[in-house]
Amino acid sequence: MRRHYFLRVLKLALLVVPFLVLFVAVIGFVVMSLWNRLMPALFGWKLISYWQALGLIILSRILFGGFRGAVGRGAYRRHRMMERCEKMTPEERERFRQGLHGRWGRVEPRVEPPDSKPNV
Repeated sequence: MRRHYFLRVLKLALLVVPFLVLFVAVIGFVVMSLWNRLMPALFGWKLISYWQALGLIILSRILFGGFRGAVGRGAYRRHRMMERCEKMTPEERERFRQGLHGRWGRVEPRVEPPDSKPNV
């Protein structure tokens, strides 16, 4: 059983690693190309090499993005918000919705259309 698991992991690694290497190579080339096209013309900065572009990607991920994957970035906030909403009473929930509508949605209250019955 353990050997079967090891072979499955090895197959997966042999399939994933080449795509990962290709992805990193393409991203490095794109960053280098964009930098070399834009930065010298806009700001007068020097051209960079491919390896400097990869280093720039790694540095920017460390400083701004971290190395966690894109999966589940908003999941924690969404989960926390759902927990808070579940703990609210119906009155608190309605007050929260009204606050959101006032901030992000319609500012004036919704006006219902008049009845379709003619006045006699």
